[in-house]
Amino acid sequence: MQATQAKPFSKLRNFLWPIHGYEHKKLIPMLALFFLISFVYNLLRCMKVTLVVTPQGSGAEVIPFLKVWAVLPGAVLLTYVYTQLSNRLNREQVFYTMLCLFIGFFVVFLLVLYPNREALELTTLANFLQGKLPEGFKGLVAIIRHWPLSLFYVLSELWSAVVLSMLFWGFANEVTSVDEAKRFYAIFALGANFSGIFSGQSAQLLTLQEYNPNLPFGSAAWEQSLNLQLGVVVLLGIVIMLLFRWVNRSVVKSRLSSHPSNIVESELKTKFSLMECFTYLLKSRYMLYIATLVVAYNIVYNLADVLWTDQIKQRYPDASDFNAYINEIASITGVFATLSGLILSGNVIRRYGWTVTAMITPVIWLVTSIGFFSCMLFENNAYFSDFLYAIFQVPVSSLILMFGSAQICLGRASKYTVFDETKEIAFIPLPKEEQRKGKAVVDGIASRFGKSGGSITIQVLLVICGDLLSTIPFIAGIFLTVITLWFIAVRGLGKLVSHSIDQDSREKRPVLEPEEKLVLSTVSPSSAVSS
Repeated sequence: MQATQAKPFSKLRNFLWPIHGYEHKKLIPMLALFFLISFVYNLLRCMKVTLVVTPQGSGAEVIPFLKVWAVLPGAVLLTYVYTQLSNRLNREQVFYTMLCLFIGFFVVFLLVLYPNREALELTTLANFLQGKLPEGFKGLVAIIRHWPLSLFYVLSELWSAVVLSMLFWGFANEVTSVDEAKRFYAIFALGANFSGIFSGQSAQLLTLQEYNPNLPFGSAAWEQSLNLQLGVVVLLGIVIMLLFRWVNRSVVKSRLSSHPSNIVESELKTKFSLMECFTYLLKSRYMLYIATLVVAYNIVYNLADVLWTDQIKQRYPDASDFNAYINEIASITGVFATLSGLILSGNVIRRYGWTVTAMITPVIWLVTSIGFFSCMLFENNAYFSDFLYAIFQVPVSSLILMFGSAQICLGRASKYTVFDETKEIAFIPLPKEEQRKGKAVVDGIASRFGKSGGSITIQVLLVICGDLLSTIPFIAGIFLTVITLWFIAVRGLGKLVSHSIDQDSREKRPVLEPEEKLVLSTVSPSSAVSS
């Protein structure tokens, strides 16, 4: 077989679609898979918040308690299940098993838990605790009272960590080289961004403003809307499994069948325990930096998200209105993320390198926090309020929600593009076993600890201060401290990532036919890195 060198892209194609023709069979189905998983994630994210924040006696204070006392244990449990399944099953079987767990729960919630939620509420226990605990524990009481809704929040929250991060990105990192990742992952990000636009608009179309007696389910407009959205989630979950099976049969295994040695399967069967994953994390400075980025992002996001959600609840107490607003924000986020993907993601990392690209996300959070926290801190200052009203012609309370929504939109958009892209590229130079250990801990546990860290902070402040408004000065100080540590971790990891890629790119490799290059990127233990 004669060796060939792929032709360079034109300037326009390099900017818009830097993909070789022979790579489309690999890219397109993976892009569709990522789009559907992200679509479900966006639907679940809006539903879970609406369900736990809008019931009587609940509010944004419930979120930090949920993330510590429910989501974190759930993340540890599912990560343990994932490691045990990985030791016994191949990658494809693990994907189906984990996805079936999620789909099965959503079916049970749709048919059993939600229709009977009032009968299942632990009212007596919740009333007892409410009389004994300080006001700052209001969120914990709401979790116990509305436990079916709390359970839905946990599983919806873990969809991102398990299905999106551990299952999809784990699969993508195993079959993608660094050179491909620099081009593929930016396009994956665009798929996720478009999913946010479509999911937000789809949810609004499925949100009924009035009760429809012709539908055979639900006793109110919001219940019918929830049933419709959950039905879409279950249906798309089945489509995701079918598409993943097709990708493995037609894209991955069809390539490997012509190759004499199936390195991937033998390597993936290497067993590892959850404790080994933690030990590897603590011994690896490289992995500690990655974990720091993930923890920092999640702390910053969750601190801002709770305050923002509280502002929405004050403005839109009705469940349908609340859900419609956050779905609209999801659509706007998708638009910003799409623009970010076209302008920043991929192009920046190819031109300016990993470190500059990874700096974009903390810079965005730092800049947008100025308006959001300033308005909340000085809302009751007459001079400040009059000054802002003269500029924007709206009251400060409206500006708080506007700046908070802008911060969430831009922060999420940067996360879906440049943050995820740089994080996943940082995994690729590692050997496959280290990738899987690192993914299990960083995406399965570190992200939960980050969210829990922000949540614990708010819980402690709530117990001390009594309400969210009094915690704002302390949250602002913690916010700035975490972003500073984030910048330090980016600089440290950037040096290591550049060294790993440069070192591997100096290795001499023969030029391969496109078909052989795809096989090598699929089976090579070191992911066939090139810069």
